Amino acid sequence: MHDTSRAPQPADSSKPADDAFKPEDAFKPVIDAVCVYCGSSDGSAPVFVETARTFGRLLAEHGIRLVYGGGSMGLMGTVAHAVADAGGRVTGIIPRFLVEREFAFEHAEEMIVTDDMHERKRLMFERADAFVALPGGIGTLEELVEQLTWAQLGRHRKPILMANVDGFWDPLLALLDHMRTNAFIRPQWEVRPLVAAHVHDIIPMLRAAARPPLVAEEREIARQM
Repeated sequence: MHDTSRAPQPADSSKPADDAFKPEDAFKPVIDAVCVYCGSSDGSAPVFVETARTFGRLLAEHGIRLVYGGGSMGLMGTVAHAVADAGGRVTGIIPRFLVEREFAFEHAEEMIVTDDMHERKRLMFERADAFVALPGGIGTLEELVEQLTWAQLGRHRKPILMANVDGFWDPLLALLDHMRTNAFIRPQWEVRPLVAAHVHDIIPMLRAAARPPLVAEEREIARQM
């Protein structure tokens, strides 16, 4: 509820506002929302849960919205609870058939129920400025690889980061090296994901890698998803 008991005070035009819009700001890439891919289970190591919890808190502290799959179980639930508990913003996007199976998160600022997985992935892509893959299973892997594929095809340049918690993504990184060695990843088209070994490095790395969006190309991806 908004407090209407106090009338707004006129701005003092003699003092420049620190947060006043500047024309050059329109060209500065901003990380306002991060899509997080991760497992609907906790995994085998406590560090997976600890990392998800810490990352959620950091997102809230930096004023970055969490966009994720909408579930309340496993690492998905951990990161969402951490963001919400720290006063952050959570957007969950979940297909109707998974609402009961994965127990949709009840404390999201915004919960979107889609008709299918394709619509879910499209909305997650549209609403995010960057993508982070925490440990997870086949679904997490599929979502991560899809973003790498679209980036390789030049359809977007949003940062893609693998949170290599306790070396979790080492086998995939080794596979990518193997593909490179055998000339199945062309150097001129290669997109190398960011890799963070420590949770506190994730947000600085995303911000350093942020670039202005490819508006037309990203609209085309959303249309095809």
